[in-house]
Amino acid sequence: MNGLGDQSGGELLPALFPVPDPDPASTARAGRRGRRTAPVGTDTPAAAAGGEPDPTRDLSGPPETAEGRQLVFFGAETAEPSVADLVGLLAGPGEVVRMGGTARLSVVVDAAWRVHVLVAELAQRGLAASWEPTEDERHAVRTSYTRTLKPLAMAWLRGAAKRPPAGFHLNGRRLRLWLAAAGVAEPPGFLLRLGAADQQCWEPVGRALAAVGLAGDLLAPELGGPAYLITGRRRLRRLAELVGDPPPAAPAPAWPALS
Repeated sequence: MNGLGDQSGGELLPALFPVPDPDPASTARAGRRGRRTAPVGTDTPAAAAGGEPDPTRDLSGPPETAEGRQLVFFGAETAEPSVADLVGLLAGPGEVVRMGGTARLSVVVDAAWRVHVLVAELAQRGLAASWEPTEDERHAVRTSYTRTLKPLAMAWLRGAAKRPPAGFHLNGRRLRLWLAAAGVAEPPGFLLRLGAADQQCWEPVGRALAAVGLAGDLLAPELGGPAYLITGRRRLRRLAELVGDPPPAAPAPAWPALS
């Protein structure tokens, strides 16, 4: 297990996990988002009690960035980071387990840049994270056991099985985390990978994607899935609008672009 003393994600074993020099404009925008981190677990009273946050919170109108670009309803840049956003990881291949009055979230990723991004995103939400290599040459990112994640585990676990709770929905912040963990460019579309053993999640997750304008085709494991394939110019543009600017560590082809 490799602890991460610096939770910014930028000092994560640079010799093994090199990060490309970030675009200055992208870094500045990411810094503006990061300075407004919400207190852990306070997305809404419902979230603090273990339920789903109110999807209309802070969405009275689309604010604008410093560049004058109008932000998208439910986009990643329209609200502050929250622990409730982590359901985006659970919509994909992320897992949550309970131990006593605590819980831990983990996800296995296939690229070093994803480790950088996820550790930084977790740190923004007040969660310490660590990583370790897996036997199949991937990387397991996991939080510490914490009471903060207990409501998330209670909402998503049915025994040992993972299943979205009633009222589950997606927004830009949640999609951004899912994309960072398991989004794959598959020209002319984009794949959002699912958990291989999470069949109970696939259908409700697909409905949540359709509800935000991202109806996709469910690919079976034998066809390169399980994953939802998002295709079509309008849907891909919608995806890019929702998840916001690419993280500095993400390779350009790995993130949807407005075009």
